[in-house]
Formats: sequence, structure tokens, C-alpha cells
Amino acid sequence: MDVTRRTMLKTGAAMTAGALGGLATQGAWAAGSDKPEKEEVKVGFIPLTDCASVVMASVLGIDKKYGIKIVPTKEASWAGVRDKLVNGELDAAHVLYGLIYGVHLGVSGPKKDMAMLMTLNNNGQAITLSKKLADKGAVDGPSLAKLMQSDKREYVFAQTFPTGTHAMWLYYWLASYGINPMKDAKIITVPPPQMVANMRVGNMDGYCVGEPWGHRAIADGIGITGVTTQDIWRDHPEKVLGTTADFVKKYPNTARALTAAVLEAGKWIDASLSNKNKMAETIADKSYVNTSVDVINQRILGRYQNGLGKTWDDPNYMKFYNDGAVNFPYLSDGMWFLTQHKRWGLLKDDVDYLGVAKAINQIDLYKDAAAMAKVSVPKDAMRTSKLIDGATWDGKNPQAYAASFKIKA
Repeated sequence: MDVTRRTMLKTGAAMTAGALGGLATQGAWAAGSDKPEKEEVKVGFIPLTDCASVVMASVLGIDKKYGIKIVPTKEASWAGVRDKLVNGELDAAHVLYGLIYGVHLGVSGPKKDMAMLMTLNNNGQAITLSKKLADKGAVDGPSLAKLMQSDKREYVFAQTFPTGTHAMWLYYWLASYGINPMKDAKIITVPPPQMVANMRVGNMDGYCVGEPWGHRAIADGIGITGVTTQDIWRDHPEKVLGTTADFVKKYPNTARALTAAVLEAGKWIDASLSNKNKMAETIADKSYVNTSVDVINQRILGRYQNGLGKTWDDPNYMKFYNDGAVNFPYLSDGMWFLTQHKRWGLLKDDVDYLGVAKAINQIDLYKDAAAMAKVSVPKDAMRTSKLIDGATWDGKNPQAYAASFKIKA
């Protein structure tokens, strides 16, 4: 199998340009009222594997097909992305789901009405524990909880933004094993590309971040994978294509064209092993993620190792399309983040969970973009998921769900 994969990876990359040759000339937008109002679109991204569909939409020229030019803009931190979205320096961004919701409600910086155009990926993040913890026997949730009980000291864990996905995965996982992240540990915020360096010098016991910074810690021999986020919630929503409500109102055709182009890029990535490898080669460049190709391409192919000798093929690796199931802006996904913001004290009171999600998640615009990109759309804007602690989330009673957790702020 490995030999076949390697052969496909080598030969497939060479075929990519030919396969995409006709894209830019097809013209999927009408030149009349559907013409994008703004043809150059600045889209921010953080150096992470899941920025790939934004980058590839630009690199492959898929954006031209929809009458726009995507200008990917590398950013240093999620706080920087937030500020540039709010002040209009960026038109849109590859961004944390919970960041968009936090800004909309004014709980993670300046309050501004926001819009979520599509989900960029499912799965593919991880919680890394330091080698020092592993040497003391803490290699997963139960053994970490046991060590924290027996070896009392201040334990430091890092996430990437207070209302973001990584904070929520970290808190949910710790709480599933009886660890209250607000009381039993010190939580710090560190930008994704700085996680590995901070662990190397002993600033933290563990962190939650997107790839490739989970695998990088293993490749560098400084950490182990305690859990993947797909084992916390299979097919969880992760990064989104986010913008402001003002941008969508002012440039609806541009927002739709941007969504369609990024959708098609995600579809292209997931289409074959050779495309995934081409993507890894592209985003590994210093202008994007700035790491080695092998650190990126293992986990996007589902090849995992935990740093302790265990290897496995994970069917729930990072997906960018999955027949459109990845990208639909499910209302229940957005509402879940709100329930966790309430659980951890970021929101002081319950909000109109469904109303907020309907205001942010641009379902009608997404459906139009999906039609342009020939992507199927699910029938229901809600979905049901079972998480690591056995709790089921379906969006039906968010207030009761938010209040149901034994461990909270």
C-alpha cells in the first residue's frame, strides 16, 4: 500500500497543472448583475495546514474562474486576524470558528457584526503533551488526570485564542477527565507557529493547536499526541471563511464568488492523493506555513504517530470537502461554540443561540456559491454529534445543554 501511495504521490503532482489547465477560462459568473463588486480580495491566514483551500484557490487560479483575485495574506496571530477583519484591512480570513462568534458578541475584543461564509475543514487538530509529562506516565486524558492529582504543582496548557476552537477542544477534553481548566490549570494563549518553540523551552505542559504543529513536536522529539480532536468530536467544524456582516452587505457577489472559489479548491484537495501531496508541497513554502513537506503530508493522508511508538491510519483525518459535508455552515455547529462560551464563563448569560447562529452563518449565500461550484448541500441546517464524554449535541435545547455540564467555570 505504501509503495503504491508513494508512486501515486510522485506521478500525481506532475499531472496537476494539466488537470487544472481549463479552469480559469470557464467563467462561472455572469458579467452582468452577478459580477463581483470587488475583484481583488485580501484573505488573511495563519500558518496552518488548514489554510490550504484559501491558498490553493489562489495558487491554482480557481479564483479567476469566479471573477476575483484572492490575495492570501500571512498573519502572525489570531488577535491580529481579528483586528484586521474588524478594521477592514482584511476582506476575509481563514479563521477560528469561535473567534467569529466571540467578536460578534463582543466577548473576544471589539464587538462587530460578523459573517461566516463556509467551514473550511473538519478534524485535524491535536492536543500535544510534553515529553516530560509523558516520562511521568501522562500520555492521555486518564493518566494526565492521575498525575495532576498525585504530583501537585501548577500545570500550564496553551490554546490559540480565548473563544477559539483550540481553547474549546482543550477545555472539553480536560473536563471529560475531571480536570477543570479554569481551576486546576493555568491556561495561556500562544500563536500557533510559536507553540513548538514554547514547549521546547519548557513554558508549557501541553497545547492544543492545528497541524502541522502537533506533528512537528513529535518530529522534533519534544512532545507526544495525547488526543486528536477528531477523537474528541468526529468531523468537528474547525476553521471557517470569516468576514464582517458589512462586507457581505456591501459586496454580496464578491462574497459568493470567494466562497465558490474556496469550495472548489477544497474539492480539489480532497479529490486525490496526488492533489494532497501537491497541496503539502505548496503550503510548506516559507510564504505560507514555512515547514518541511513531510511534517504536513503525513497527517493529511491520515498517517498518525503519537511519539511513543504507536502508529495508526486515521480515517477521520483533516478533510476539506468530503462531498460538501465539510463546508456547509450548520447552525448547530455555531451554536455549540456558544454553549461552550457560556459553560466557561465567556458569556455571562444565555443568548438567543439559534438567532445568533442564523445572523452569522450565511446559509443562503453559501447555497448560491455551492450551486456555482456544483457542490451538494445537506437538507438540514442542524446535525447531531456525539462527543468524547458520551454527550450528544443536536442543537435542539442549547440552554439546557450549556447548563448540563458538571465541570464549568
